[in-house]
Amino acid sequence: MNRIGKRVIFKAPNVVEVEKFKVRPINDDEVLIKTVSTLISPGTETAFLQALPNTPRRFPQYPGYSNAGIVVEVGKDIQDFKVGDRVVSPTSHSSFVIANEQNLFKIPNNLSFDEAAFFNLTAIALQGVRKAQIEIGNSVLVLGLGLVGQLAAQLAKLNGAFPVIGVDLYDFRLKVAKELGTDYVINPKESTLISRVKEITEGKGADIVLEVTGNPDCIPLALKLAKRCGKVILLGSTRGESTVNFYSDVHRKGITIIGAHNSVRPRYESFRFYWTRYDDCKLALKLIANGRIRVKELISLKVDYTQAAKAYEKLIKAKNEVIGVILDWRNA
Repeated sequence: MNRIGKRVIFKAPNVVEVEKFKVRPINDDEVLIKTVSTLISPGTETAFLQALPNTPRRFPQYPGYSNAGIVVEVGKDIQDFKVGDRVVSPTSHSSFVIANEQNLFKIPNNLSFDEAAFFNLTAIALQGVRKAQIEIGNSVLVLGLGLVGQLAAQLAKLNGAFPVIGVDLYDFRLKVAKELGTDYVINPKESTLISRVKEITEGKGADIVLEVTGNPDCIPLALKLAKRCGKVILLGSTRGESTVNFYSDVHRKGITIIGAHNSVRPRYESFRFYWTRYDDCKLALKLIANGRIRVKELISLKVDYTQAAKAYEKLIKAKNEVIGVILDWRNA
């Protein structure tokens, strides 16, 4: 069957369009999915769109890796999925996508497509929180309350962190974080950040700082917010170079710095603090389905896929209004 799909394309820096394409035939070990919802990854996708430092800066690009849809065709070697299954996959913003079984997960019956689309960003936040090795009672500060930061704050609390402190420049994000259970929220524009954190942590600083802003200027700040012998987890992908006084902020304080890019995972088998992407994605869906992680409150905007350009513009220019954006593909 000849199918014509539609997909989001970054044609050039800051140029977003939707184009038609011919859907290729699937292989024996693949499934074809008709997309219902996709979730934009705000930090990564807008950074790639703007060709910021530490991005490929090659165009065209086909963004997206959080897709929810319905199986419409299966290859003859597929065992565990059938036509009609509701599934998620780490595939692009496209009306039809192709995935193999290793990248496919069934959506729990009580989850909507919109909620299920959060599976991948939840797994990304989860691997960073795992690497922090949180113990019950550790104070955890989340620096940056965008989408991944909001998920990381919830996961830190689920791991036993107390208190969880959220820091962001936008009051809207702070309000959402507070509603989702963050114990303290701080806007550095309205409070002396370091002194306020020390007040909350009885003069020590945070046991663990999760840096999720992607702003290179926040790396030295994260180091200052951590207590003596504390940990700083670099969960956000920084878009530029940071200047750090390693003697005063790392060496003398005994700080442990852990890089937590999502690619730093075991490939085949999970072990303590380091789970495979597959295992974390499965768990992410279970946590969302059971209400352990709340995502509905993180959907600030849902638009038709034809409005993708406006959605990205909103994410870049209206950070005090928007956290999560869903693209709706039902009419594609």
